Amino acid sequence: MRFIPSPDFIIENNGHRGQYFIEDNILCKSSGLKIEVVACKFYGRHHDLIARYGNMSLDLCVQKVSDALNAKADQFIKWPSVQRKGDIKQGFFDNGGFPGVVGCIDGTHVRISAPSHDEPSFVNRKGYHSINTQAICDHEGRFTNVVARWLGSVHDSHIMRCSQVCTHLEESHLSVQDGLILGDSGYACRSFLMTPYLRPTEPCHEKFNKAHMKTRCCIERTFGWCKKRFNCLHQGIRMHPEKVCKIFMACAVLHNLAVEMKEPMDEYDNEIVNDDDLNIVFRGPDEGRIVRDHIARGFFS
Repeated sequence: MRFIPSPDFIIENNGHRGQYFIEDNILCKSSGLKIEVVACKFYGRHHDLIARYGNMSLDLCVQKVSDALNAKADQFIKWPSVQRKGDIKQGFFDNGGFPGVVGCIDGTHVRISAPSHDEPSFVNRKGYHSINTQAICDHEGRFTNVVARWLGSVHDSHIMRCSQVCTHLEESHLSVQDGLILGDSGYACRSFLMTPYLRPTEPCHEKFNKAHMKTRCCIERTFGWCKKRFNCLHQGIRMHPEKVCKIFMACAVLHNLAVEMKEPMDEYDNEIVNDDDLNIVFRGPDEGRIVRDHIARGFFS
């Protein structure tokens, strides 16, 4: 599957779209099997290339392209503007019936080989070594925030609590009108982050949970699409953890480019998503429960 950059970088060749690669941070046309093409093929089906090019050569190819894509990440993975938030809210409401949503959050694990340093900290709750990555997406499956730097044993709620997007929301979120994020029960319920009722006691709680689940599944679909497109994220990556983090971010950039260019997305495999559902219920103060009750009784009664 080919991924075409944004319209500003498209080069037409006799009416046909060509392949593109990154060289010196510029998207250019490819006329041969350059290292950038090898790297992009690695993202999609890396096991086929290891035998062909060797681990060392492949590692150098992937490192160069991943670094270039990471350098451009801020251009393609952006928190939505005020105007864009209005479109996202409407899109999420049309999809799942939950009002005021500007993003859905979750974590996903990328399997890695056992590292030589601090190996036990990389073991997640399912017993394998991984990098735990956090992402927020919009209603179209576009990543608007990605955090790819935490060890597999770290809980999703801790990653969120330590993230820049959490600090931004804590400082800027004043009311429901500023927009909400939906997360599962592994997160703390905050005034800006709505989680489902664990023990619903009223009909409006049940309706709240149903709309929440239907709306929030967008992030699971997005992870599924991304891991299906970039099989290395699903099968696992035998590289240093720091390089794995960069590869995930590179794939997230390419994923957003694919969404921007409306590349077709086949239905994802449920097993890809369910395989790394490692969350445990958050146990701690839920400062957002008053807001949650207000939404449940005001919109779902």
